[in-house]
Amino acid sequence: MPSQFYHNPRCSKSRQALALLAEQGVSPQVIEYLRQPPSAADLATIVKKLGRPLRDIVRSKEAREAGIDPATLDDAALLQALAAHPAALERPLFVHGAKAALGRPPEAVLAIL
Repeated sequence: MPSQFYHNPRCSKSRQALALLAEQGVSPQVIEYLRQPPSAADLATIVKKLGRPLRDIVRSKEAREAGIDPATLDDAALLQALAAHPAALERPLFVHGAKAALGRPPEAVLAIL
């Protein structure tokens, strides 16, 4: 089953989640989302698979620094803003088939295997 792991190698939680997947024998496609940002459409798909509100994948400090105020944006505008400013995305995000998980805590990625 194809899977993707949206990763920031400088983030300890992201590294921990990726290591947990490796321990389970899972080798997802690793996407360094700061270098290869997901599109707004990709983010919409991920959020749907997460089954959580879009605002759950927003890092508030980084969003503020980028001038993004989730409270004033509808979902379409927020998706566009996150695609343009990927540092404001919460990390890591793991997509496995029809499901996705936010790796906070890192063990959360194991729940969708």
